[in-house]
Amino acid sequence: MFRIVTDPIDPQQLATAAGTGPGGIVTFLGIVRDVADDGRRVTALRYEAFEPMALREFETIADEARERFGDVVLAIVHRVGEVTVGEIAVAVLAAARHRAAAFDACRYAIDQLKERAPIWKREHYADGTAAWRPGEA
Repeated sequence: MFRIVTDPIDPQQLATAAGTGPGGIVTFLGIVRDVADDGRRVTALRYEAFEPMALREFETIADEARERFGDVVLAIVHRVGEVTVGEIAVAVLAAARHRAAAFDACRYAIDQLKERAPIWKREHYADGTAAWRPGEA
């Protein structure tokens, strides 16, 4: 399951991508924080994506994870549009027969997504200003 969505992300829906066979399921949820790295108060983030390319990149990342970590199932869902403080902006699920592969694949997927996917974020601050932010780990 690889999707770009405008509605809130439901982490329970990700679990269906895992099926019934894995012994380990790891989920990463990226939540909008209320304070930026520079200390300014954040009110929301606005995400934009080049959807066809982002979805292809999600699939490529999943293929790479399988090559590195074995029989791993990945699901990646990223939200676009305005996402307010406390809401989920991105969710990654990795499922494998054993927990170590699931943990490794999940971390690999979110790290690669942040680095490579054509998704951009604009932070909106309590003082009324906003700034585009680079993809960060």
